[in-house]
Amino acid sequence: MELMDKVTVLPGVGEKTAKLLKKLGVETVFDLLNHIPRDFIKYPPISSISEAGAAERGPVALKLSLVSEPSIIRTPRVNILKAMARESSSLALAGGGRAEGTGQGGMGEGSGISLKWYNMPFLKNVLHSGMTRVFYGKTVKGRDGLSMEHPRVFTAEEYAGIMEKMEPVYPLTEGISSKSIAKWVGKALEKKGIIADLLKEDEREALGLLGEEEAISSIHRPKDMEEWKKARKRLAFDEFLSFIINVQRLKDERGAAANSFPIGKTPIAESLKEKLPWKLTASQEKALSDVMGDLRGSTAMNRLIQGDVGSGKTIVAVLALLSVAENGFQGTMMAPTEVLAAQHAEKIRTLFRECSIPFPVYLLTGSLSLKEKREVKKKIASGEACIVLGTHALIQEDVYFPSLALAVTDEQHRFGVGQRKELSKRGGDLATGPHVLVMSATPIPRTLGLILYGDLDISVMEGRPTDRLPIKNCVIGPSKRQSAYKFIFNEIKSGHQAYIICPLVEPSESMQIENVPEYAEKLKAFFGQGVRIAVLHGRMPPKEKNAVMESFKRHEADILVSTTVVEVGVDVPNATVIMIEDAERFGLSTLHQIRGRVGRGDAQSYCIFVDTSPSAREKGQDMVKSENERLQLLVRTVDGFEIAEEDLKMRGPGDFFGIRQSGDMDFRIADIYGDADMLTKAASFVKGIKRERFTEIAGGLSVGNKGLALQL
Repeated sequence: MELMDKVTVLPGVGEKTAKLLKKLGVETVFDLLNHIPRDFIKYPPISSISEAGAAERGPVALKLSLVSEPSIIRTPRVNILKAMARESSSLALAGGGRAEGTGQGGMGEGSGISLKWYNMPFLKNVLHSGMTRVFYGKTVKGRDGLSMEHPRVFTAEEYAGIMEKMEPVYPLTEGISSKSIAKWVGKALEKKGIIADLLKEDEREALGLLGEEEAISSIHRPKDMEEWKKARKRLAFDEFLSFIINVQRLKDERGAAANSFPIGKTPIAESLKEKLPWKLTASQEKALSDVMGDLRGSTAMNRLIQGDVGSGKTIVAVLALLSVAENGFQGTMMAPTEVLAAQHAEKIRTLFRECSIPFPVYLLTGSLSLKEKREVKKKIASGEACIVLGTHALIQEDVYFPSLALAVTDEQHRFGVGQRKELSKRGGDLATGPHVLVMSATPIPRTLGLILYGDLDISVMEGRPTDRLPIKNCVIGPSKRQSAYKFIFNEIKSGHQAYIICPLVEPSESMQIENVPEYAEKLKAFFGQGVRIAVLHGRMPPKEKNAVMESFKRHEADILVSTTVVEVGVDVPNATVIMIEDAERFGLSTLHQIRGRVGRGDAQSYCIFVDTSPSAREKGQDMVKSENERLQLLVRTVDGFEIAEEDLKMRGPGDFFGIRQSGDMDFRIADIYGDADMLTKAASFVKGIKRERFTEIAGGLSVGNKGLALQL
């Protein structure tokens, strides 16, 4: 078995299973070992019913005896298997306590619980009255008392065997279970020597890192959290090392390339600037001056505009694109989503039309018809299309710009180093390629930015356009959720719209946090048919996501329930409220970017952070607002750079099973805040090695060379 062998070399993986795994991006043994658990279940000691019902909490284990035969309740949408149970009289509680109310006299208060399974009628043939088992799942308090929904069932012996062990939970697709993936990973790890380590033993010791093979094994099957953290640190280092080396290689290849597209006078761009319905801020003027200085300089531009949410980066890029076009060259801007690309194209066309700018704006995305794509590509190849906006479709092999002078990438962190390189190559050889301008709304602390953006000159834009009202912010606990719903309803009655952000796409058996589908159903029950609710998440096909977002922009829905997929740049000026559930699980910079989805119109906008941490839950009905120090920082300031610096200080390694920090270059496992120490170690390591060692590692980073198991 080798790393690049197809997964079908593993026992139990046939062609049908391989097709399912392909949906997860797993086609080879290498891919499988890179399919990292998103969480772990650590089965707790057995609790009593009274403990389980004392407060909202994560999954619990109860040793129960069924007191009735399971019955099936049939509804139009779901079949529910229900059984009543009470604590087993033989239950020995952790800490020496005993279960309450376990006598023969029926279901006394605190002793009884109902068990429910959805669409699992076959369990009726497995579970019988009088049977004693350990049931593991979430408990819910309702009008009919305490219930456990969709519990897993174990014999006492089975549960004793897994208690306190860490069971991996993998990203899944229908037809594939975490148990199966764990089994296949185990088989792959049995083959020793297929995972090479690009770091030498003395280098690993100096850096204090695990070996590569040990790290890969421990990230999937750790003995405890300490072992998992060590494995994770090594793999985070690997990702940063790969990224930094790729950035350095790109910088070396490009070098100080001569300016092949010098930009002369730009009277049309100057006239557009004068005709704008607003005055550029001082930061916008400074960034524009930096860009134009580069375009007119002796070497090709490689610049990053790092601007806070809503700071007005796009107009700087538009003026640069127009300057290139009026000098007879071509310019393009690549956005990470079709919605954002189309939004930019529509705004620029409107602006040009209102200001009498004589240049058409073309759009190239994957969802265009074949005929439309051919037409746009033809105009690009002929040089007629001078300003082109698009998505990844711009870097396809059959797209050719004869005079590409400027390549702009919007929301730069969504594109890898390789994609930036591909876009810059669309017009010819890299050494004489176009000017490169990248933009990011991720305010990264300066110390980290110097490493991550090592191949770019940086312009920082601060502040926001003066015509926008500042967003009003608050942090609330769970008990105030319905008050927040009423506030949202009043905004909807006033003609506005709202976002509600949930961390998960689907329910999780290891985390008691909100997910999009279930939350949307709760809202429909609360608001009734008078409020239109739409759903958006990252697992939807691109066309479906675009359709939902466009529909929301047209005000065909009042509330959009979404994951953080809405974070990137989408502009809906009529949306005035954003409510973020489980806010304590997100990084501060992510929360700051998410709230930037509102405050884009003339009306006052609001952001509601819902703190569902245990301390917030314990305060119950007396909880008016959270005392969470991190979240209160977001109430105090809207300065993204200040927030980023504080995020770096506050977010230690901590619990990486929270919600992934978004906007952090999209590393698969590394986090630029929690792993800042690994980032600086990787940068120092690369700086300190000799040229031949650099070349050796760079060569080993190719997938075919059995190098670092985690790659960008």
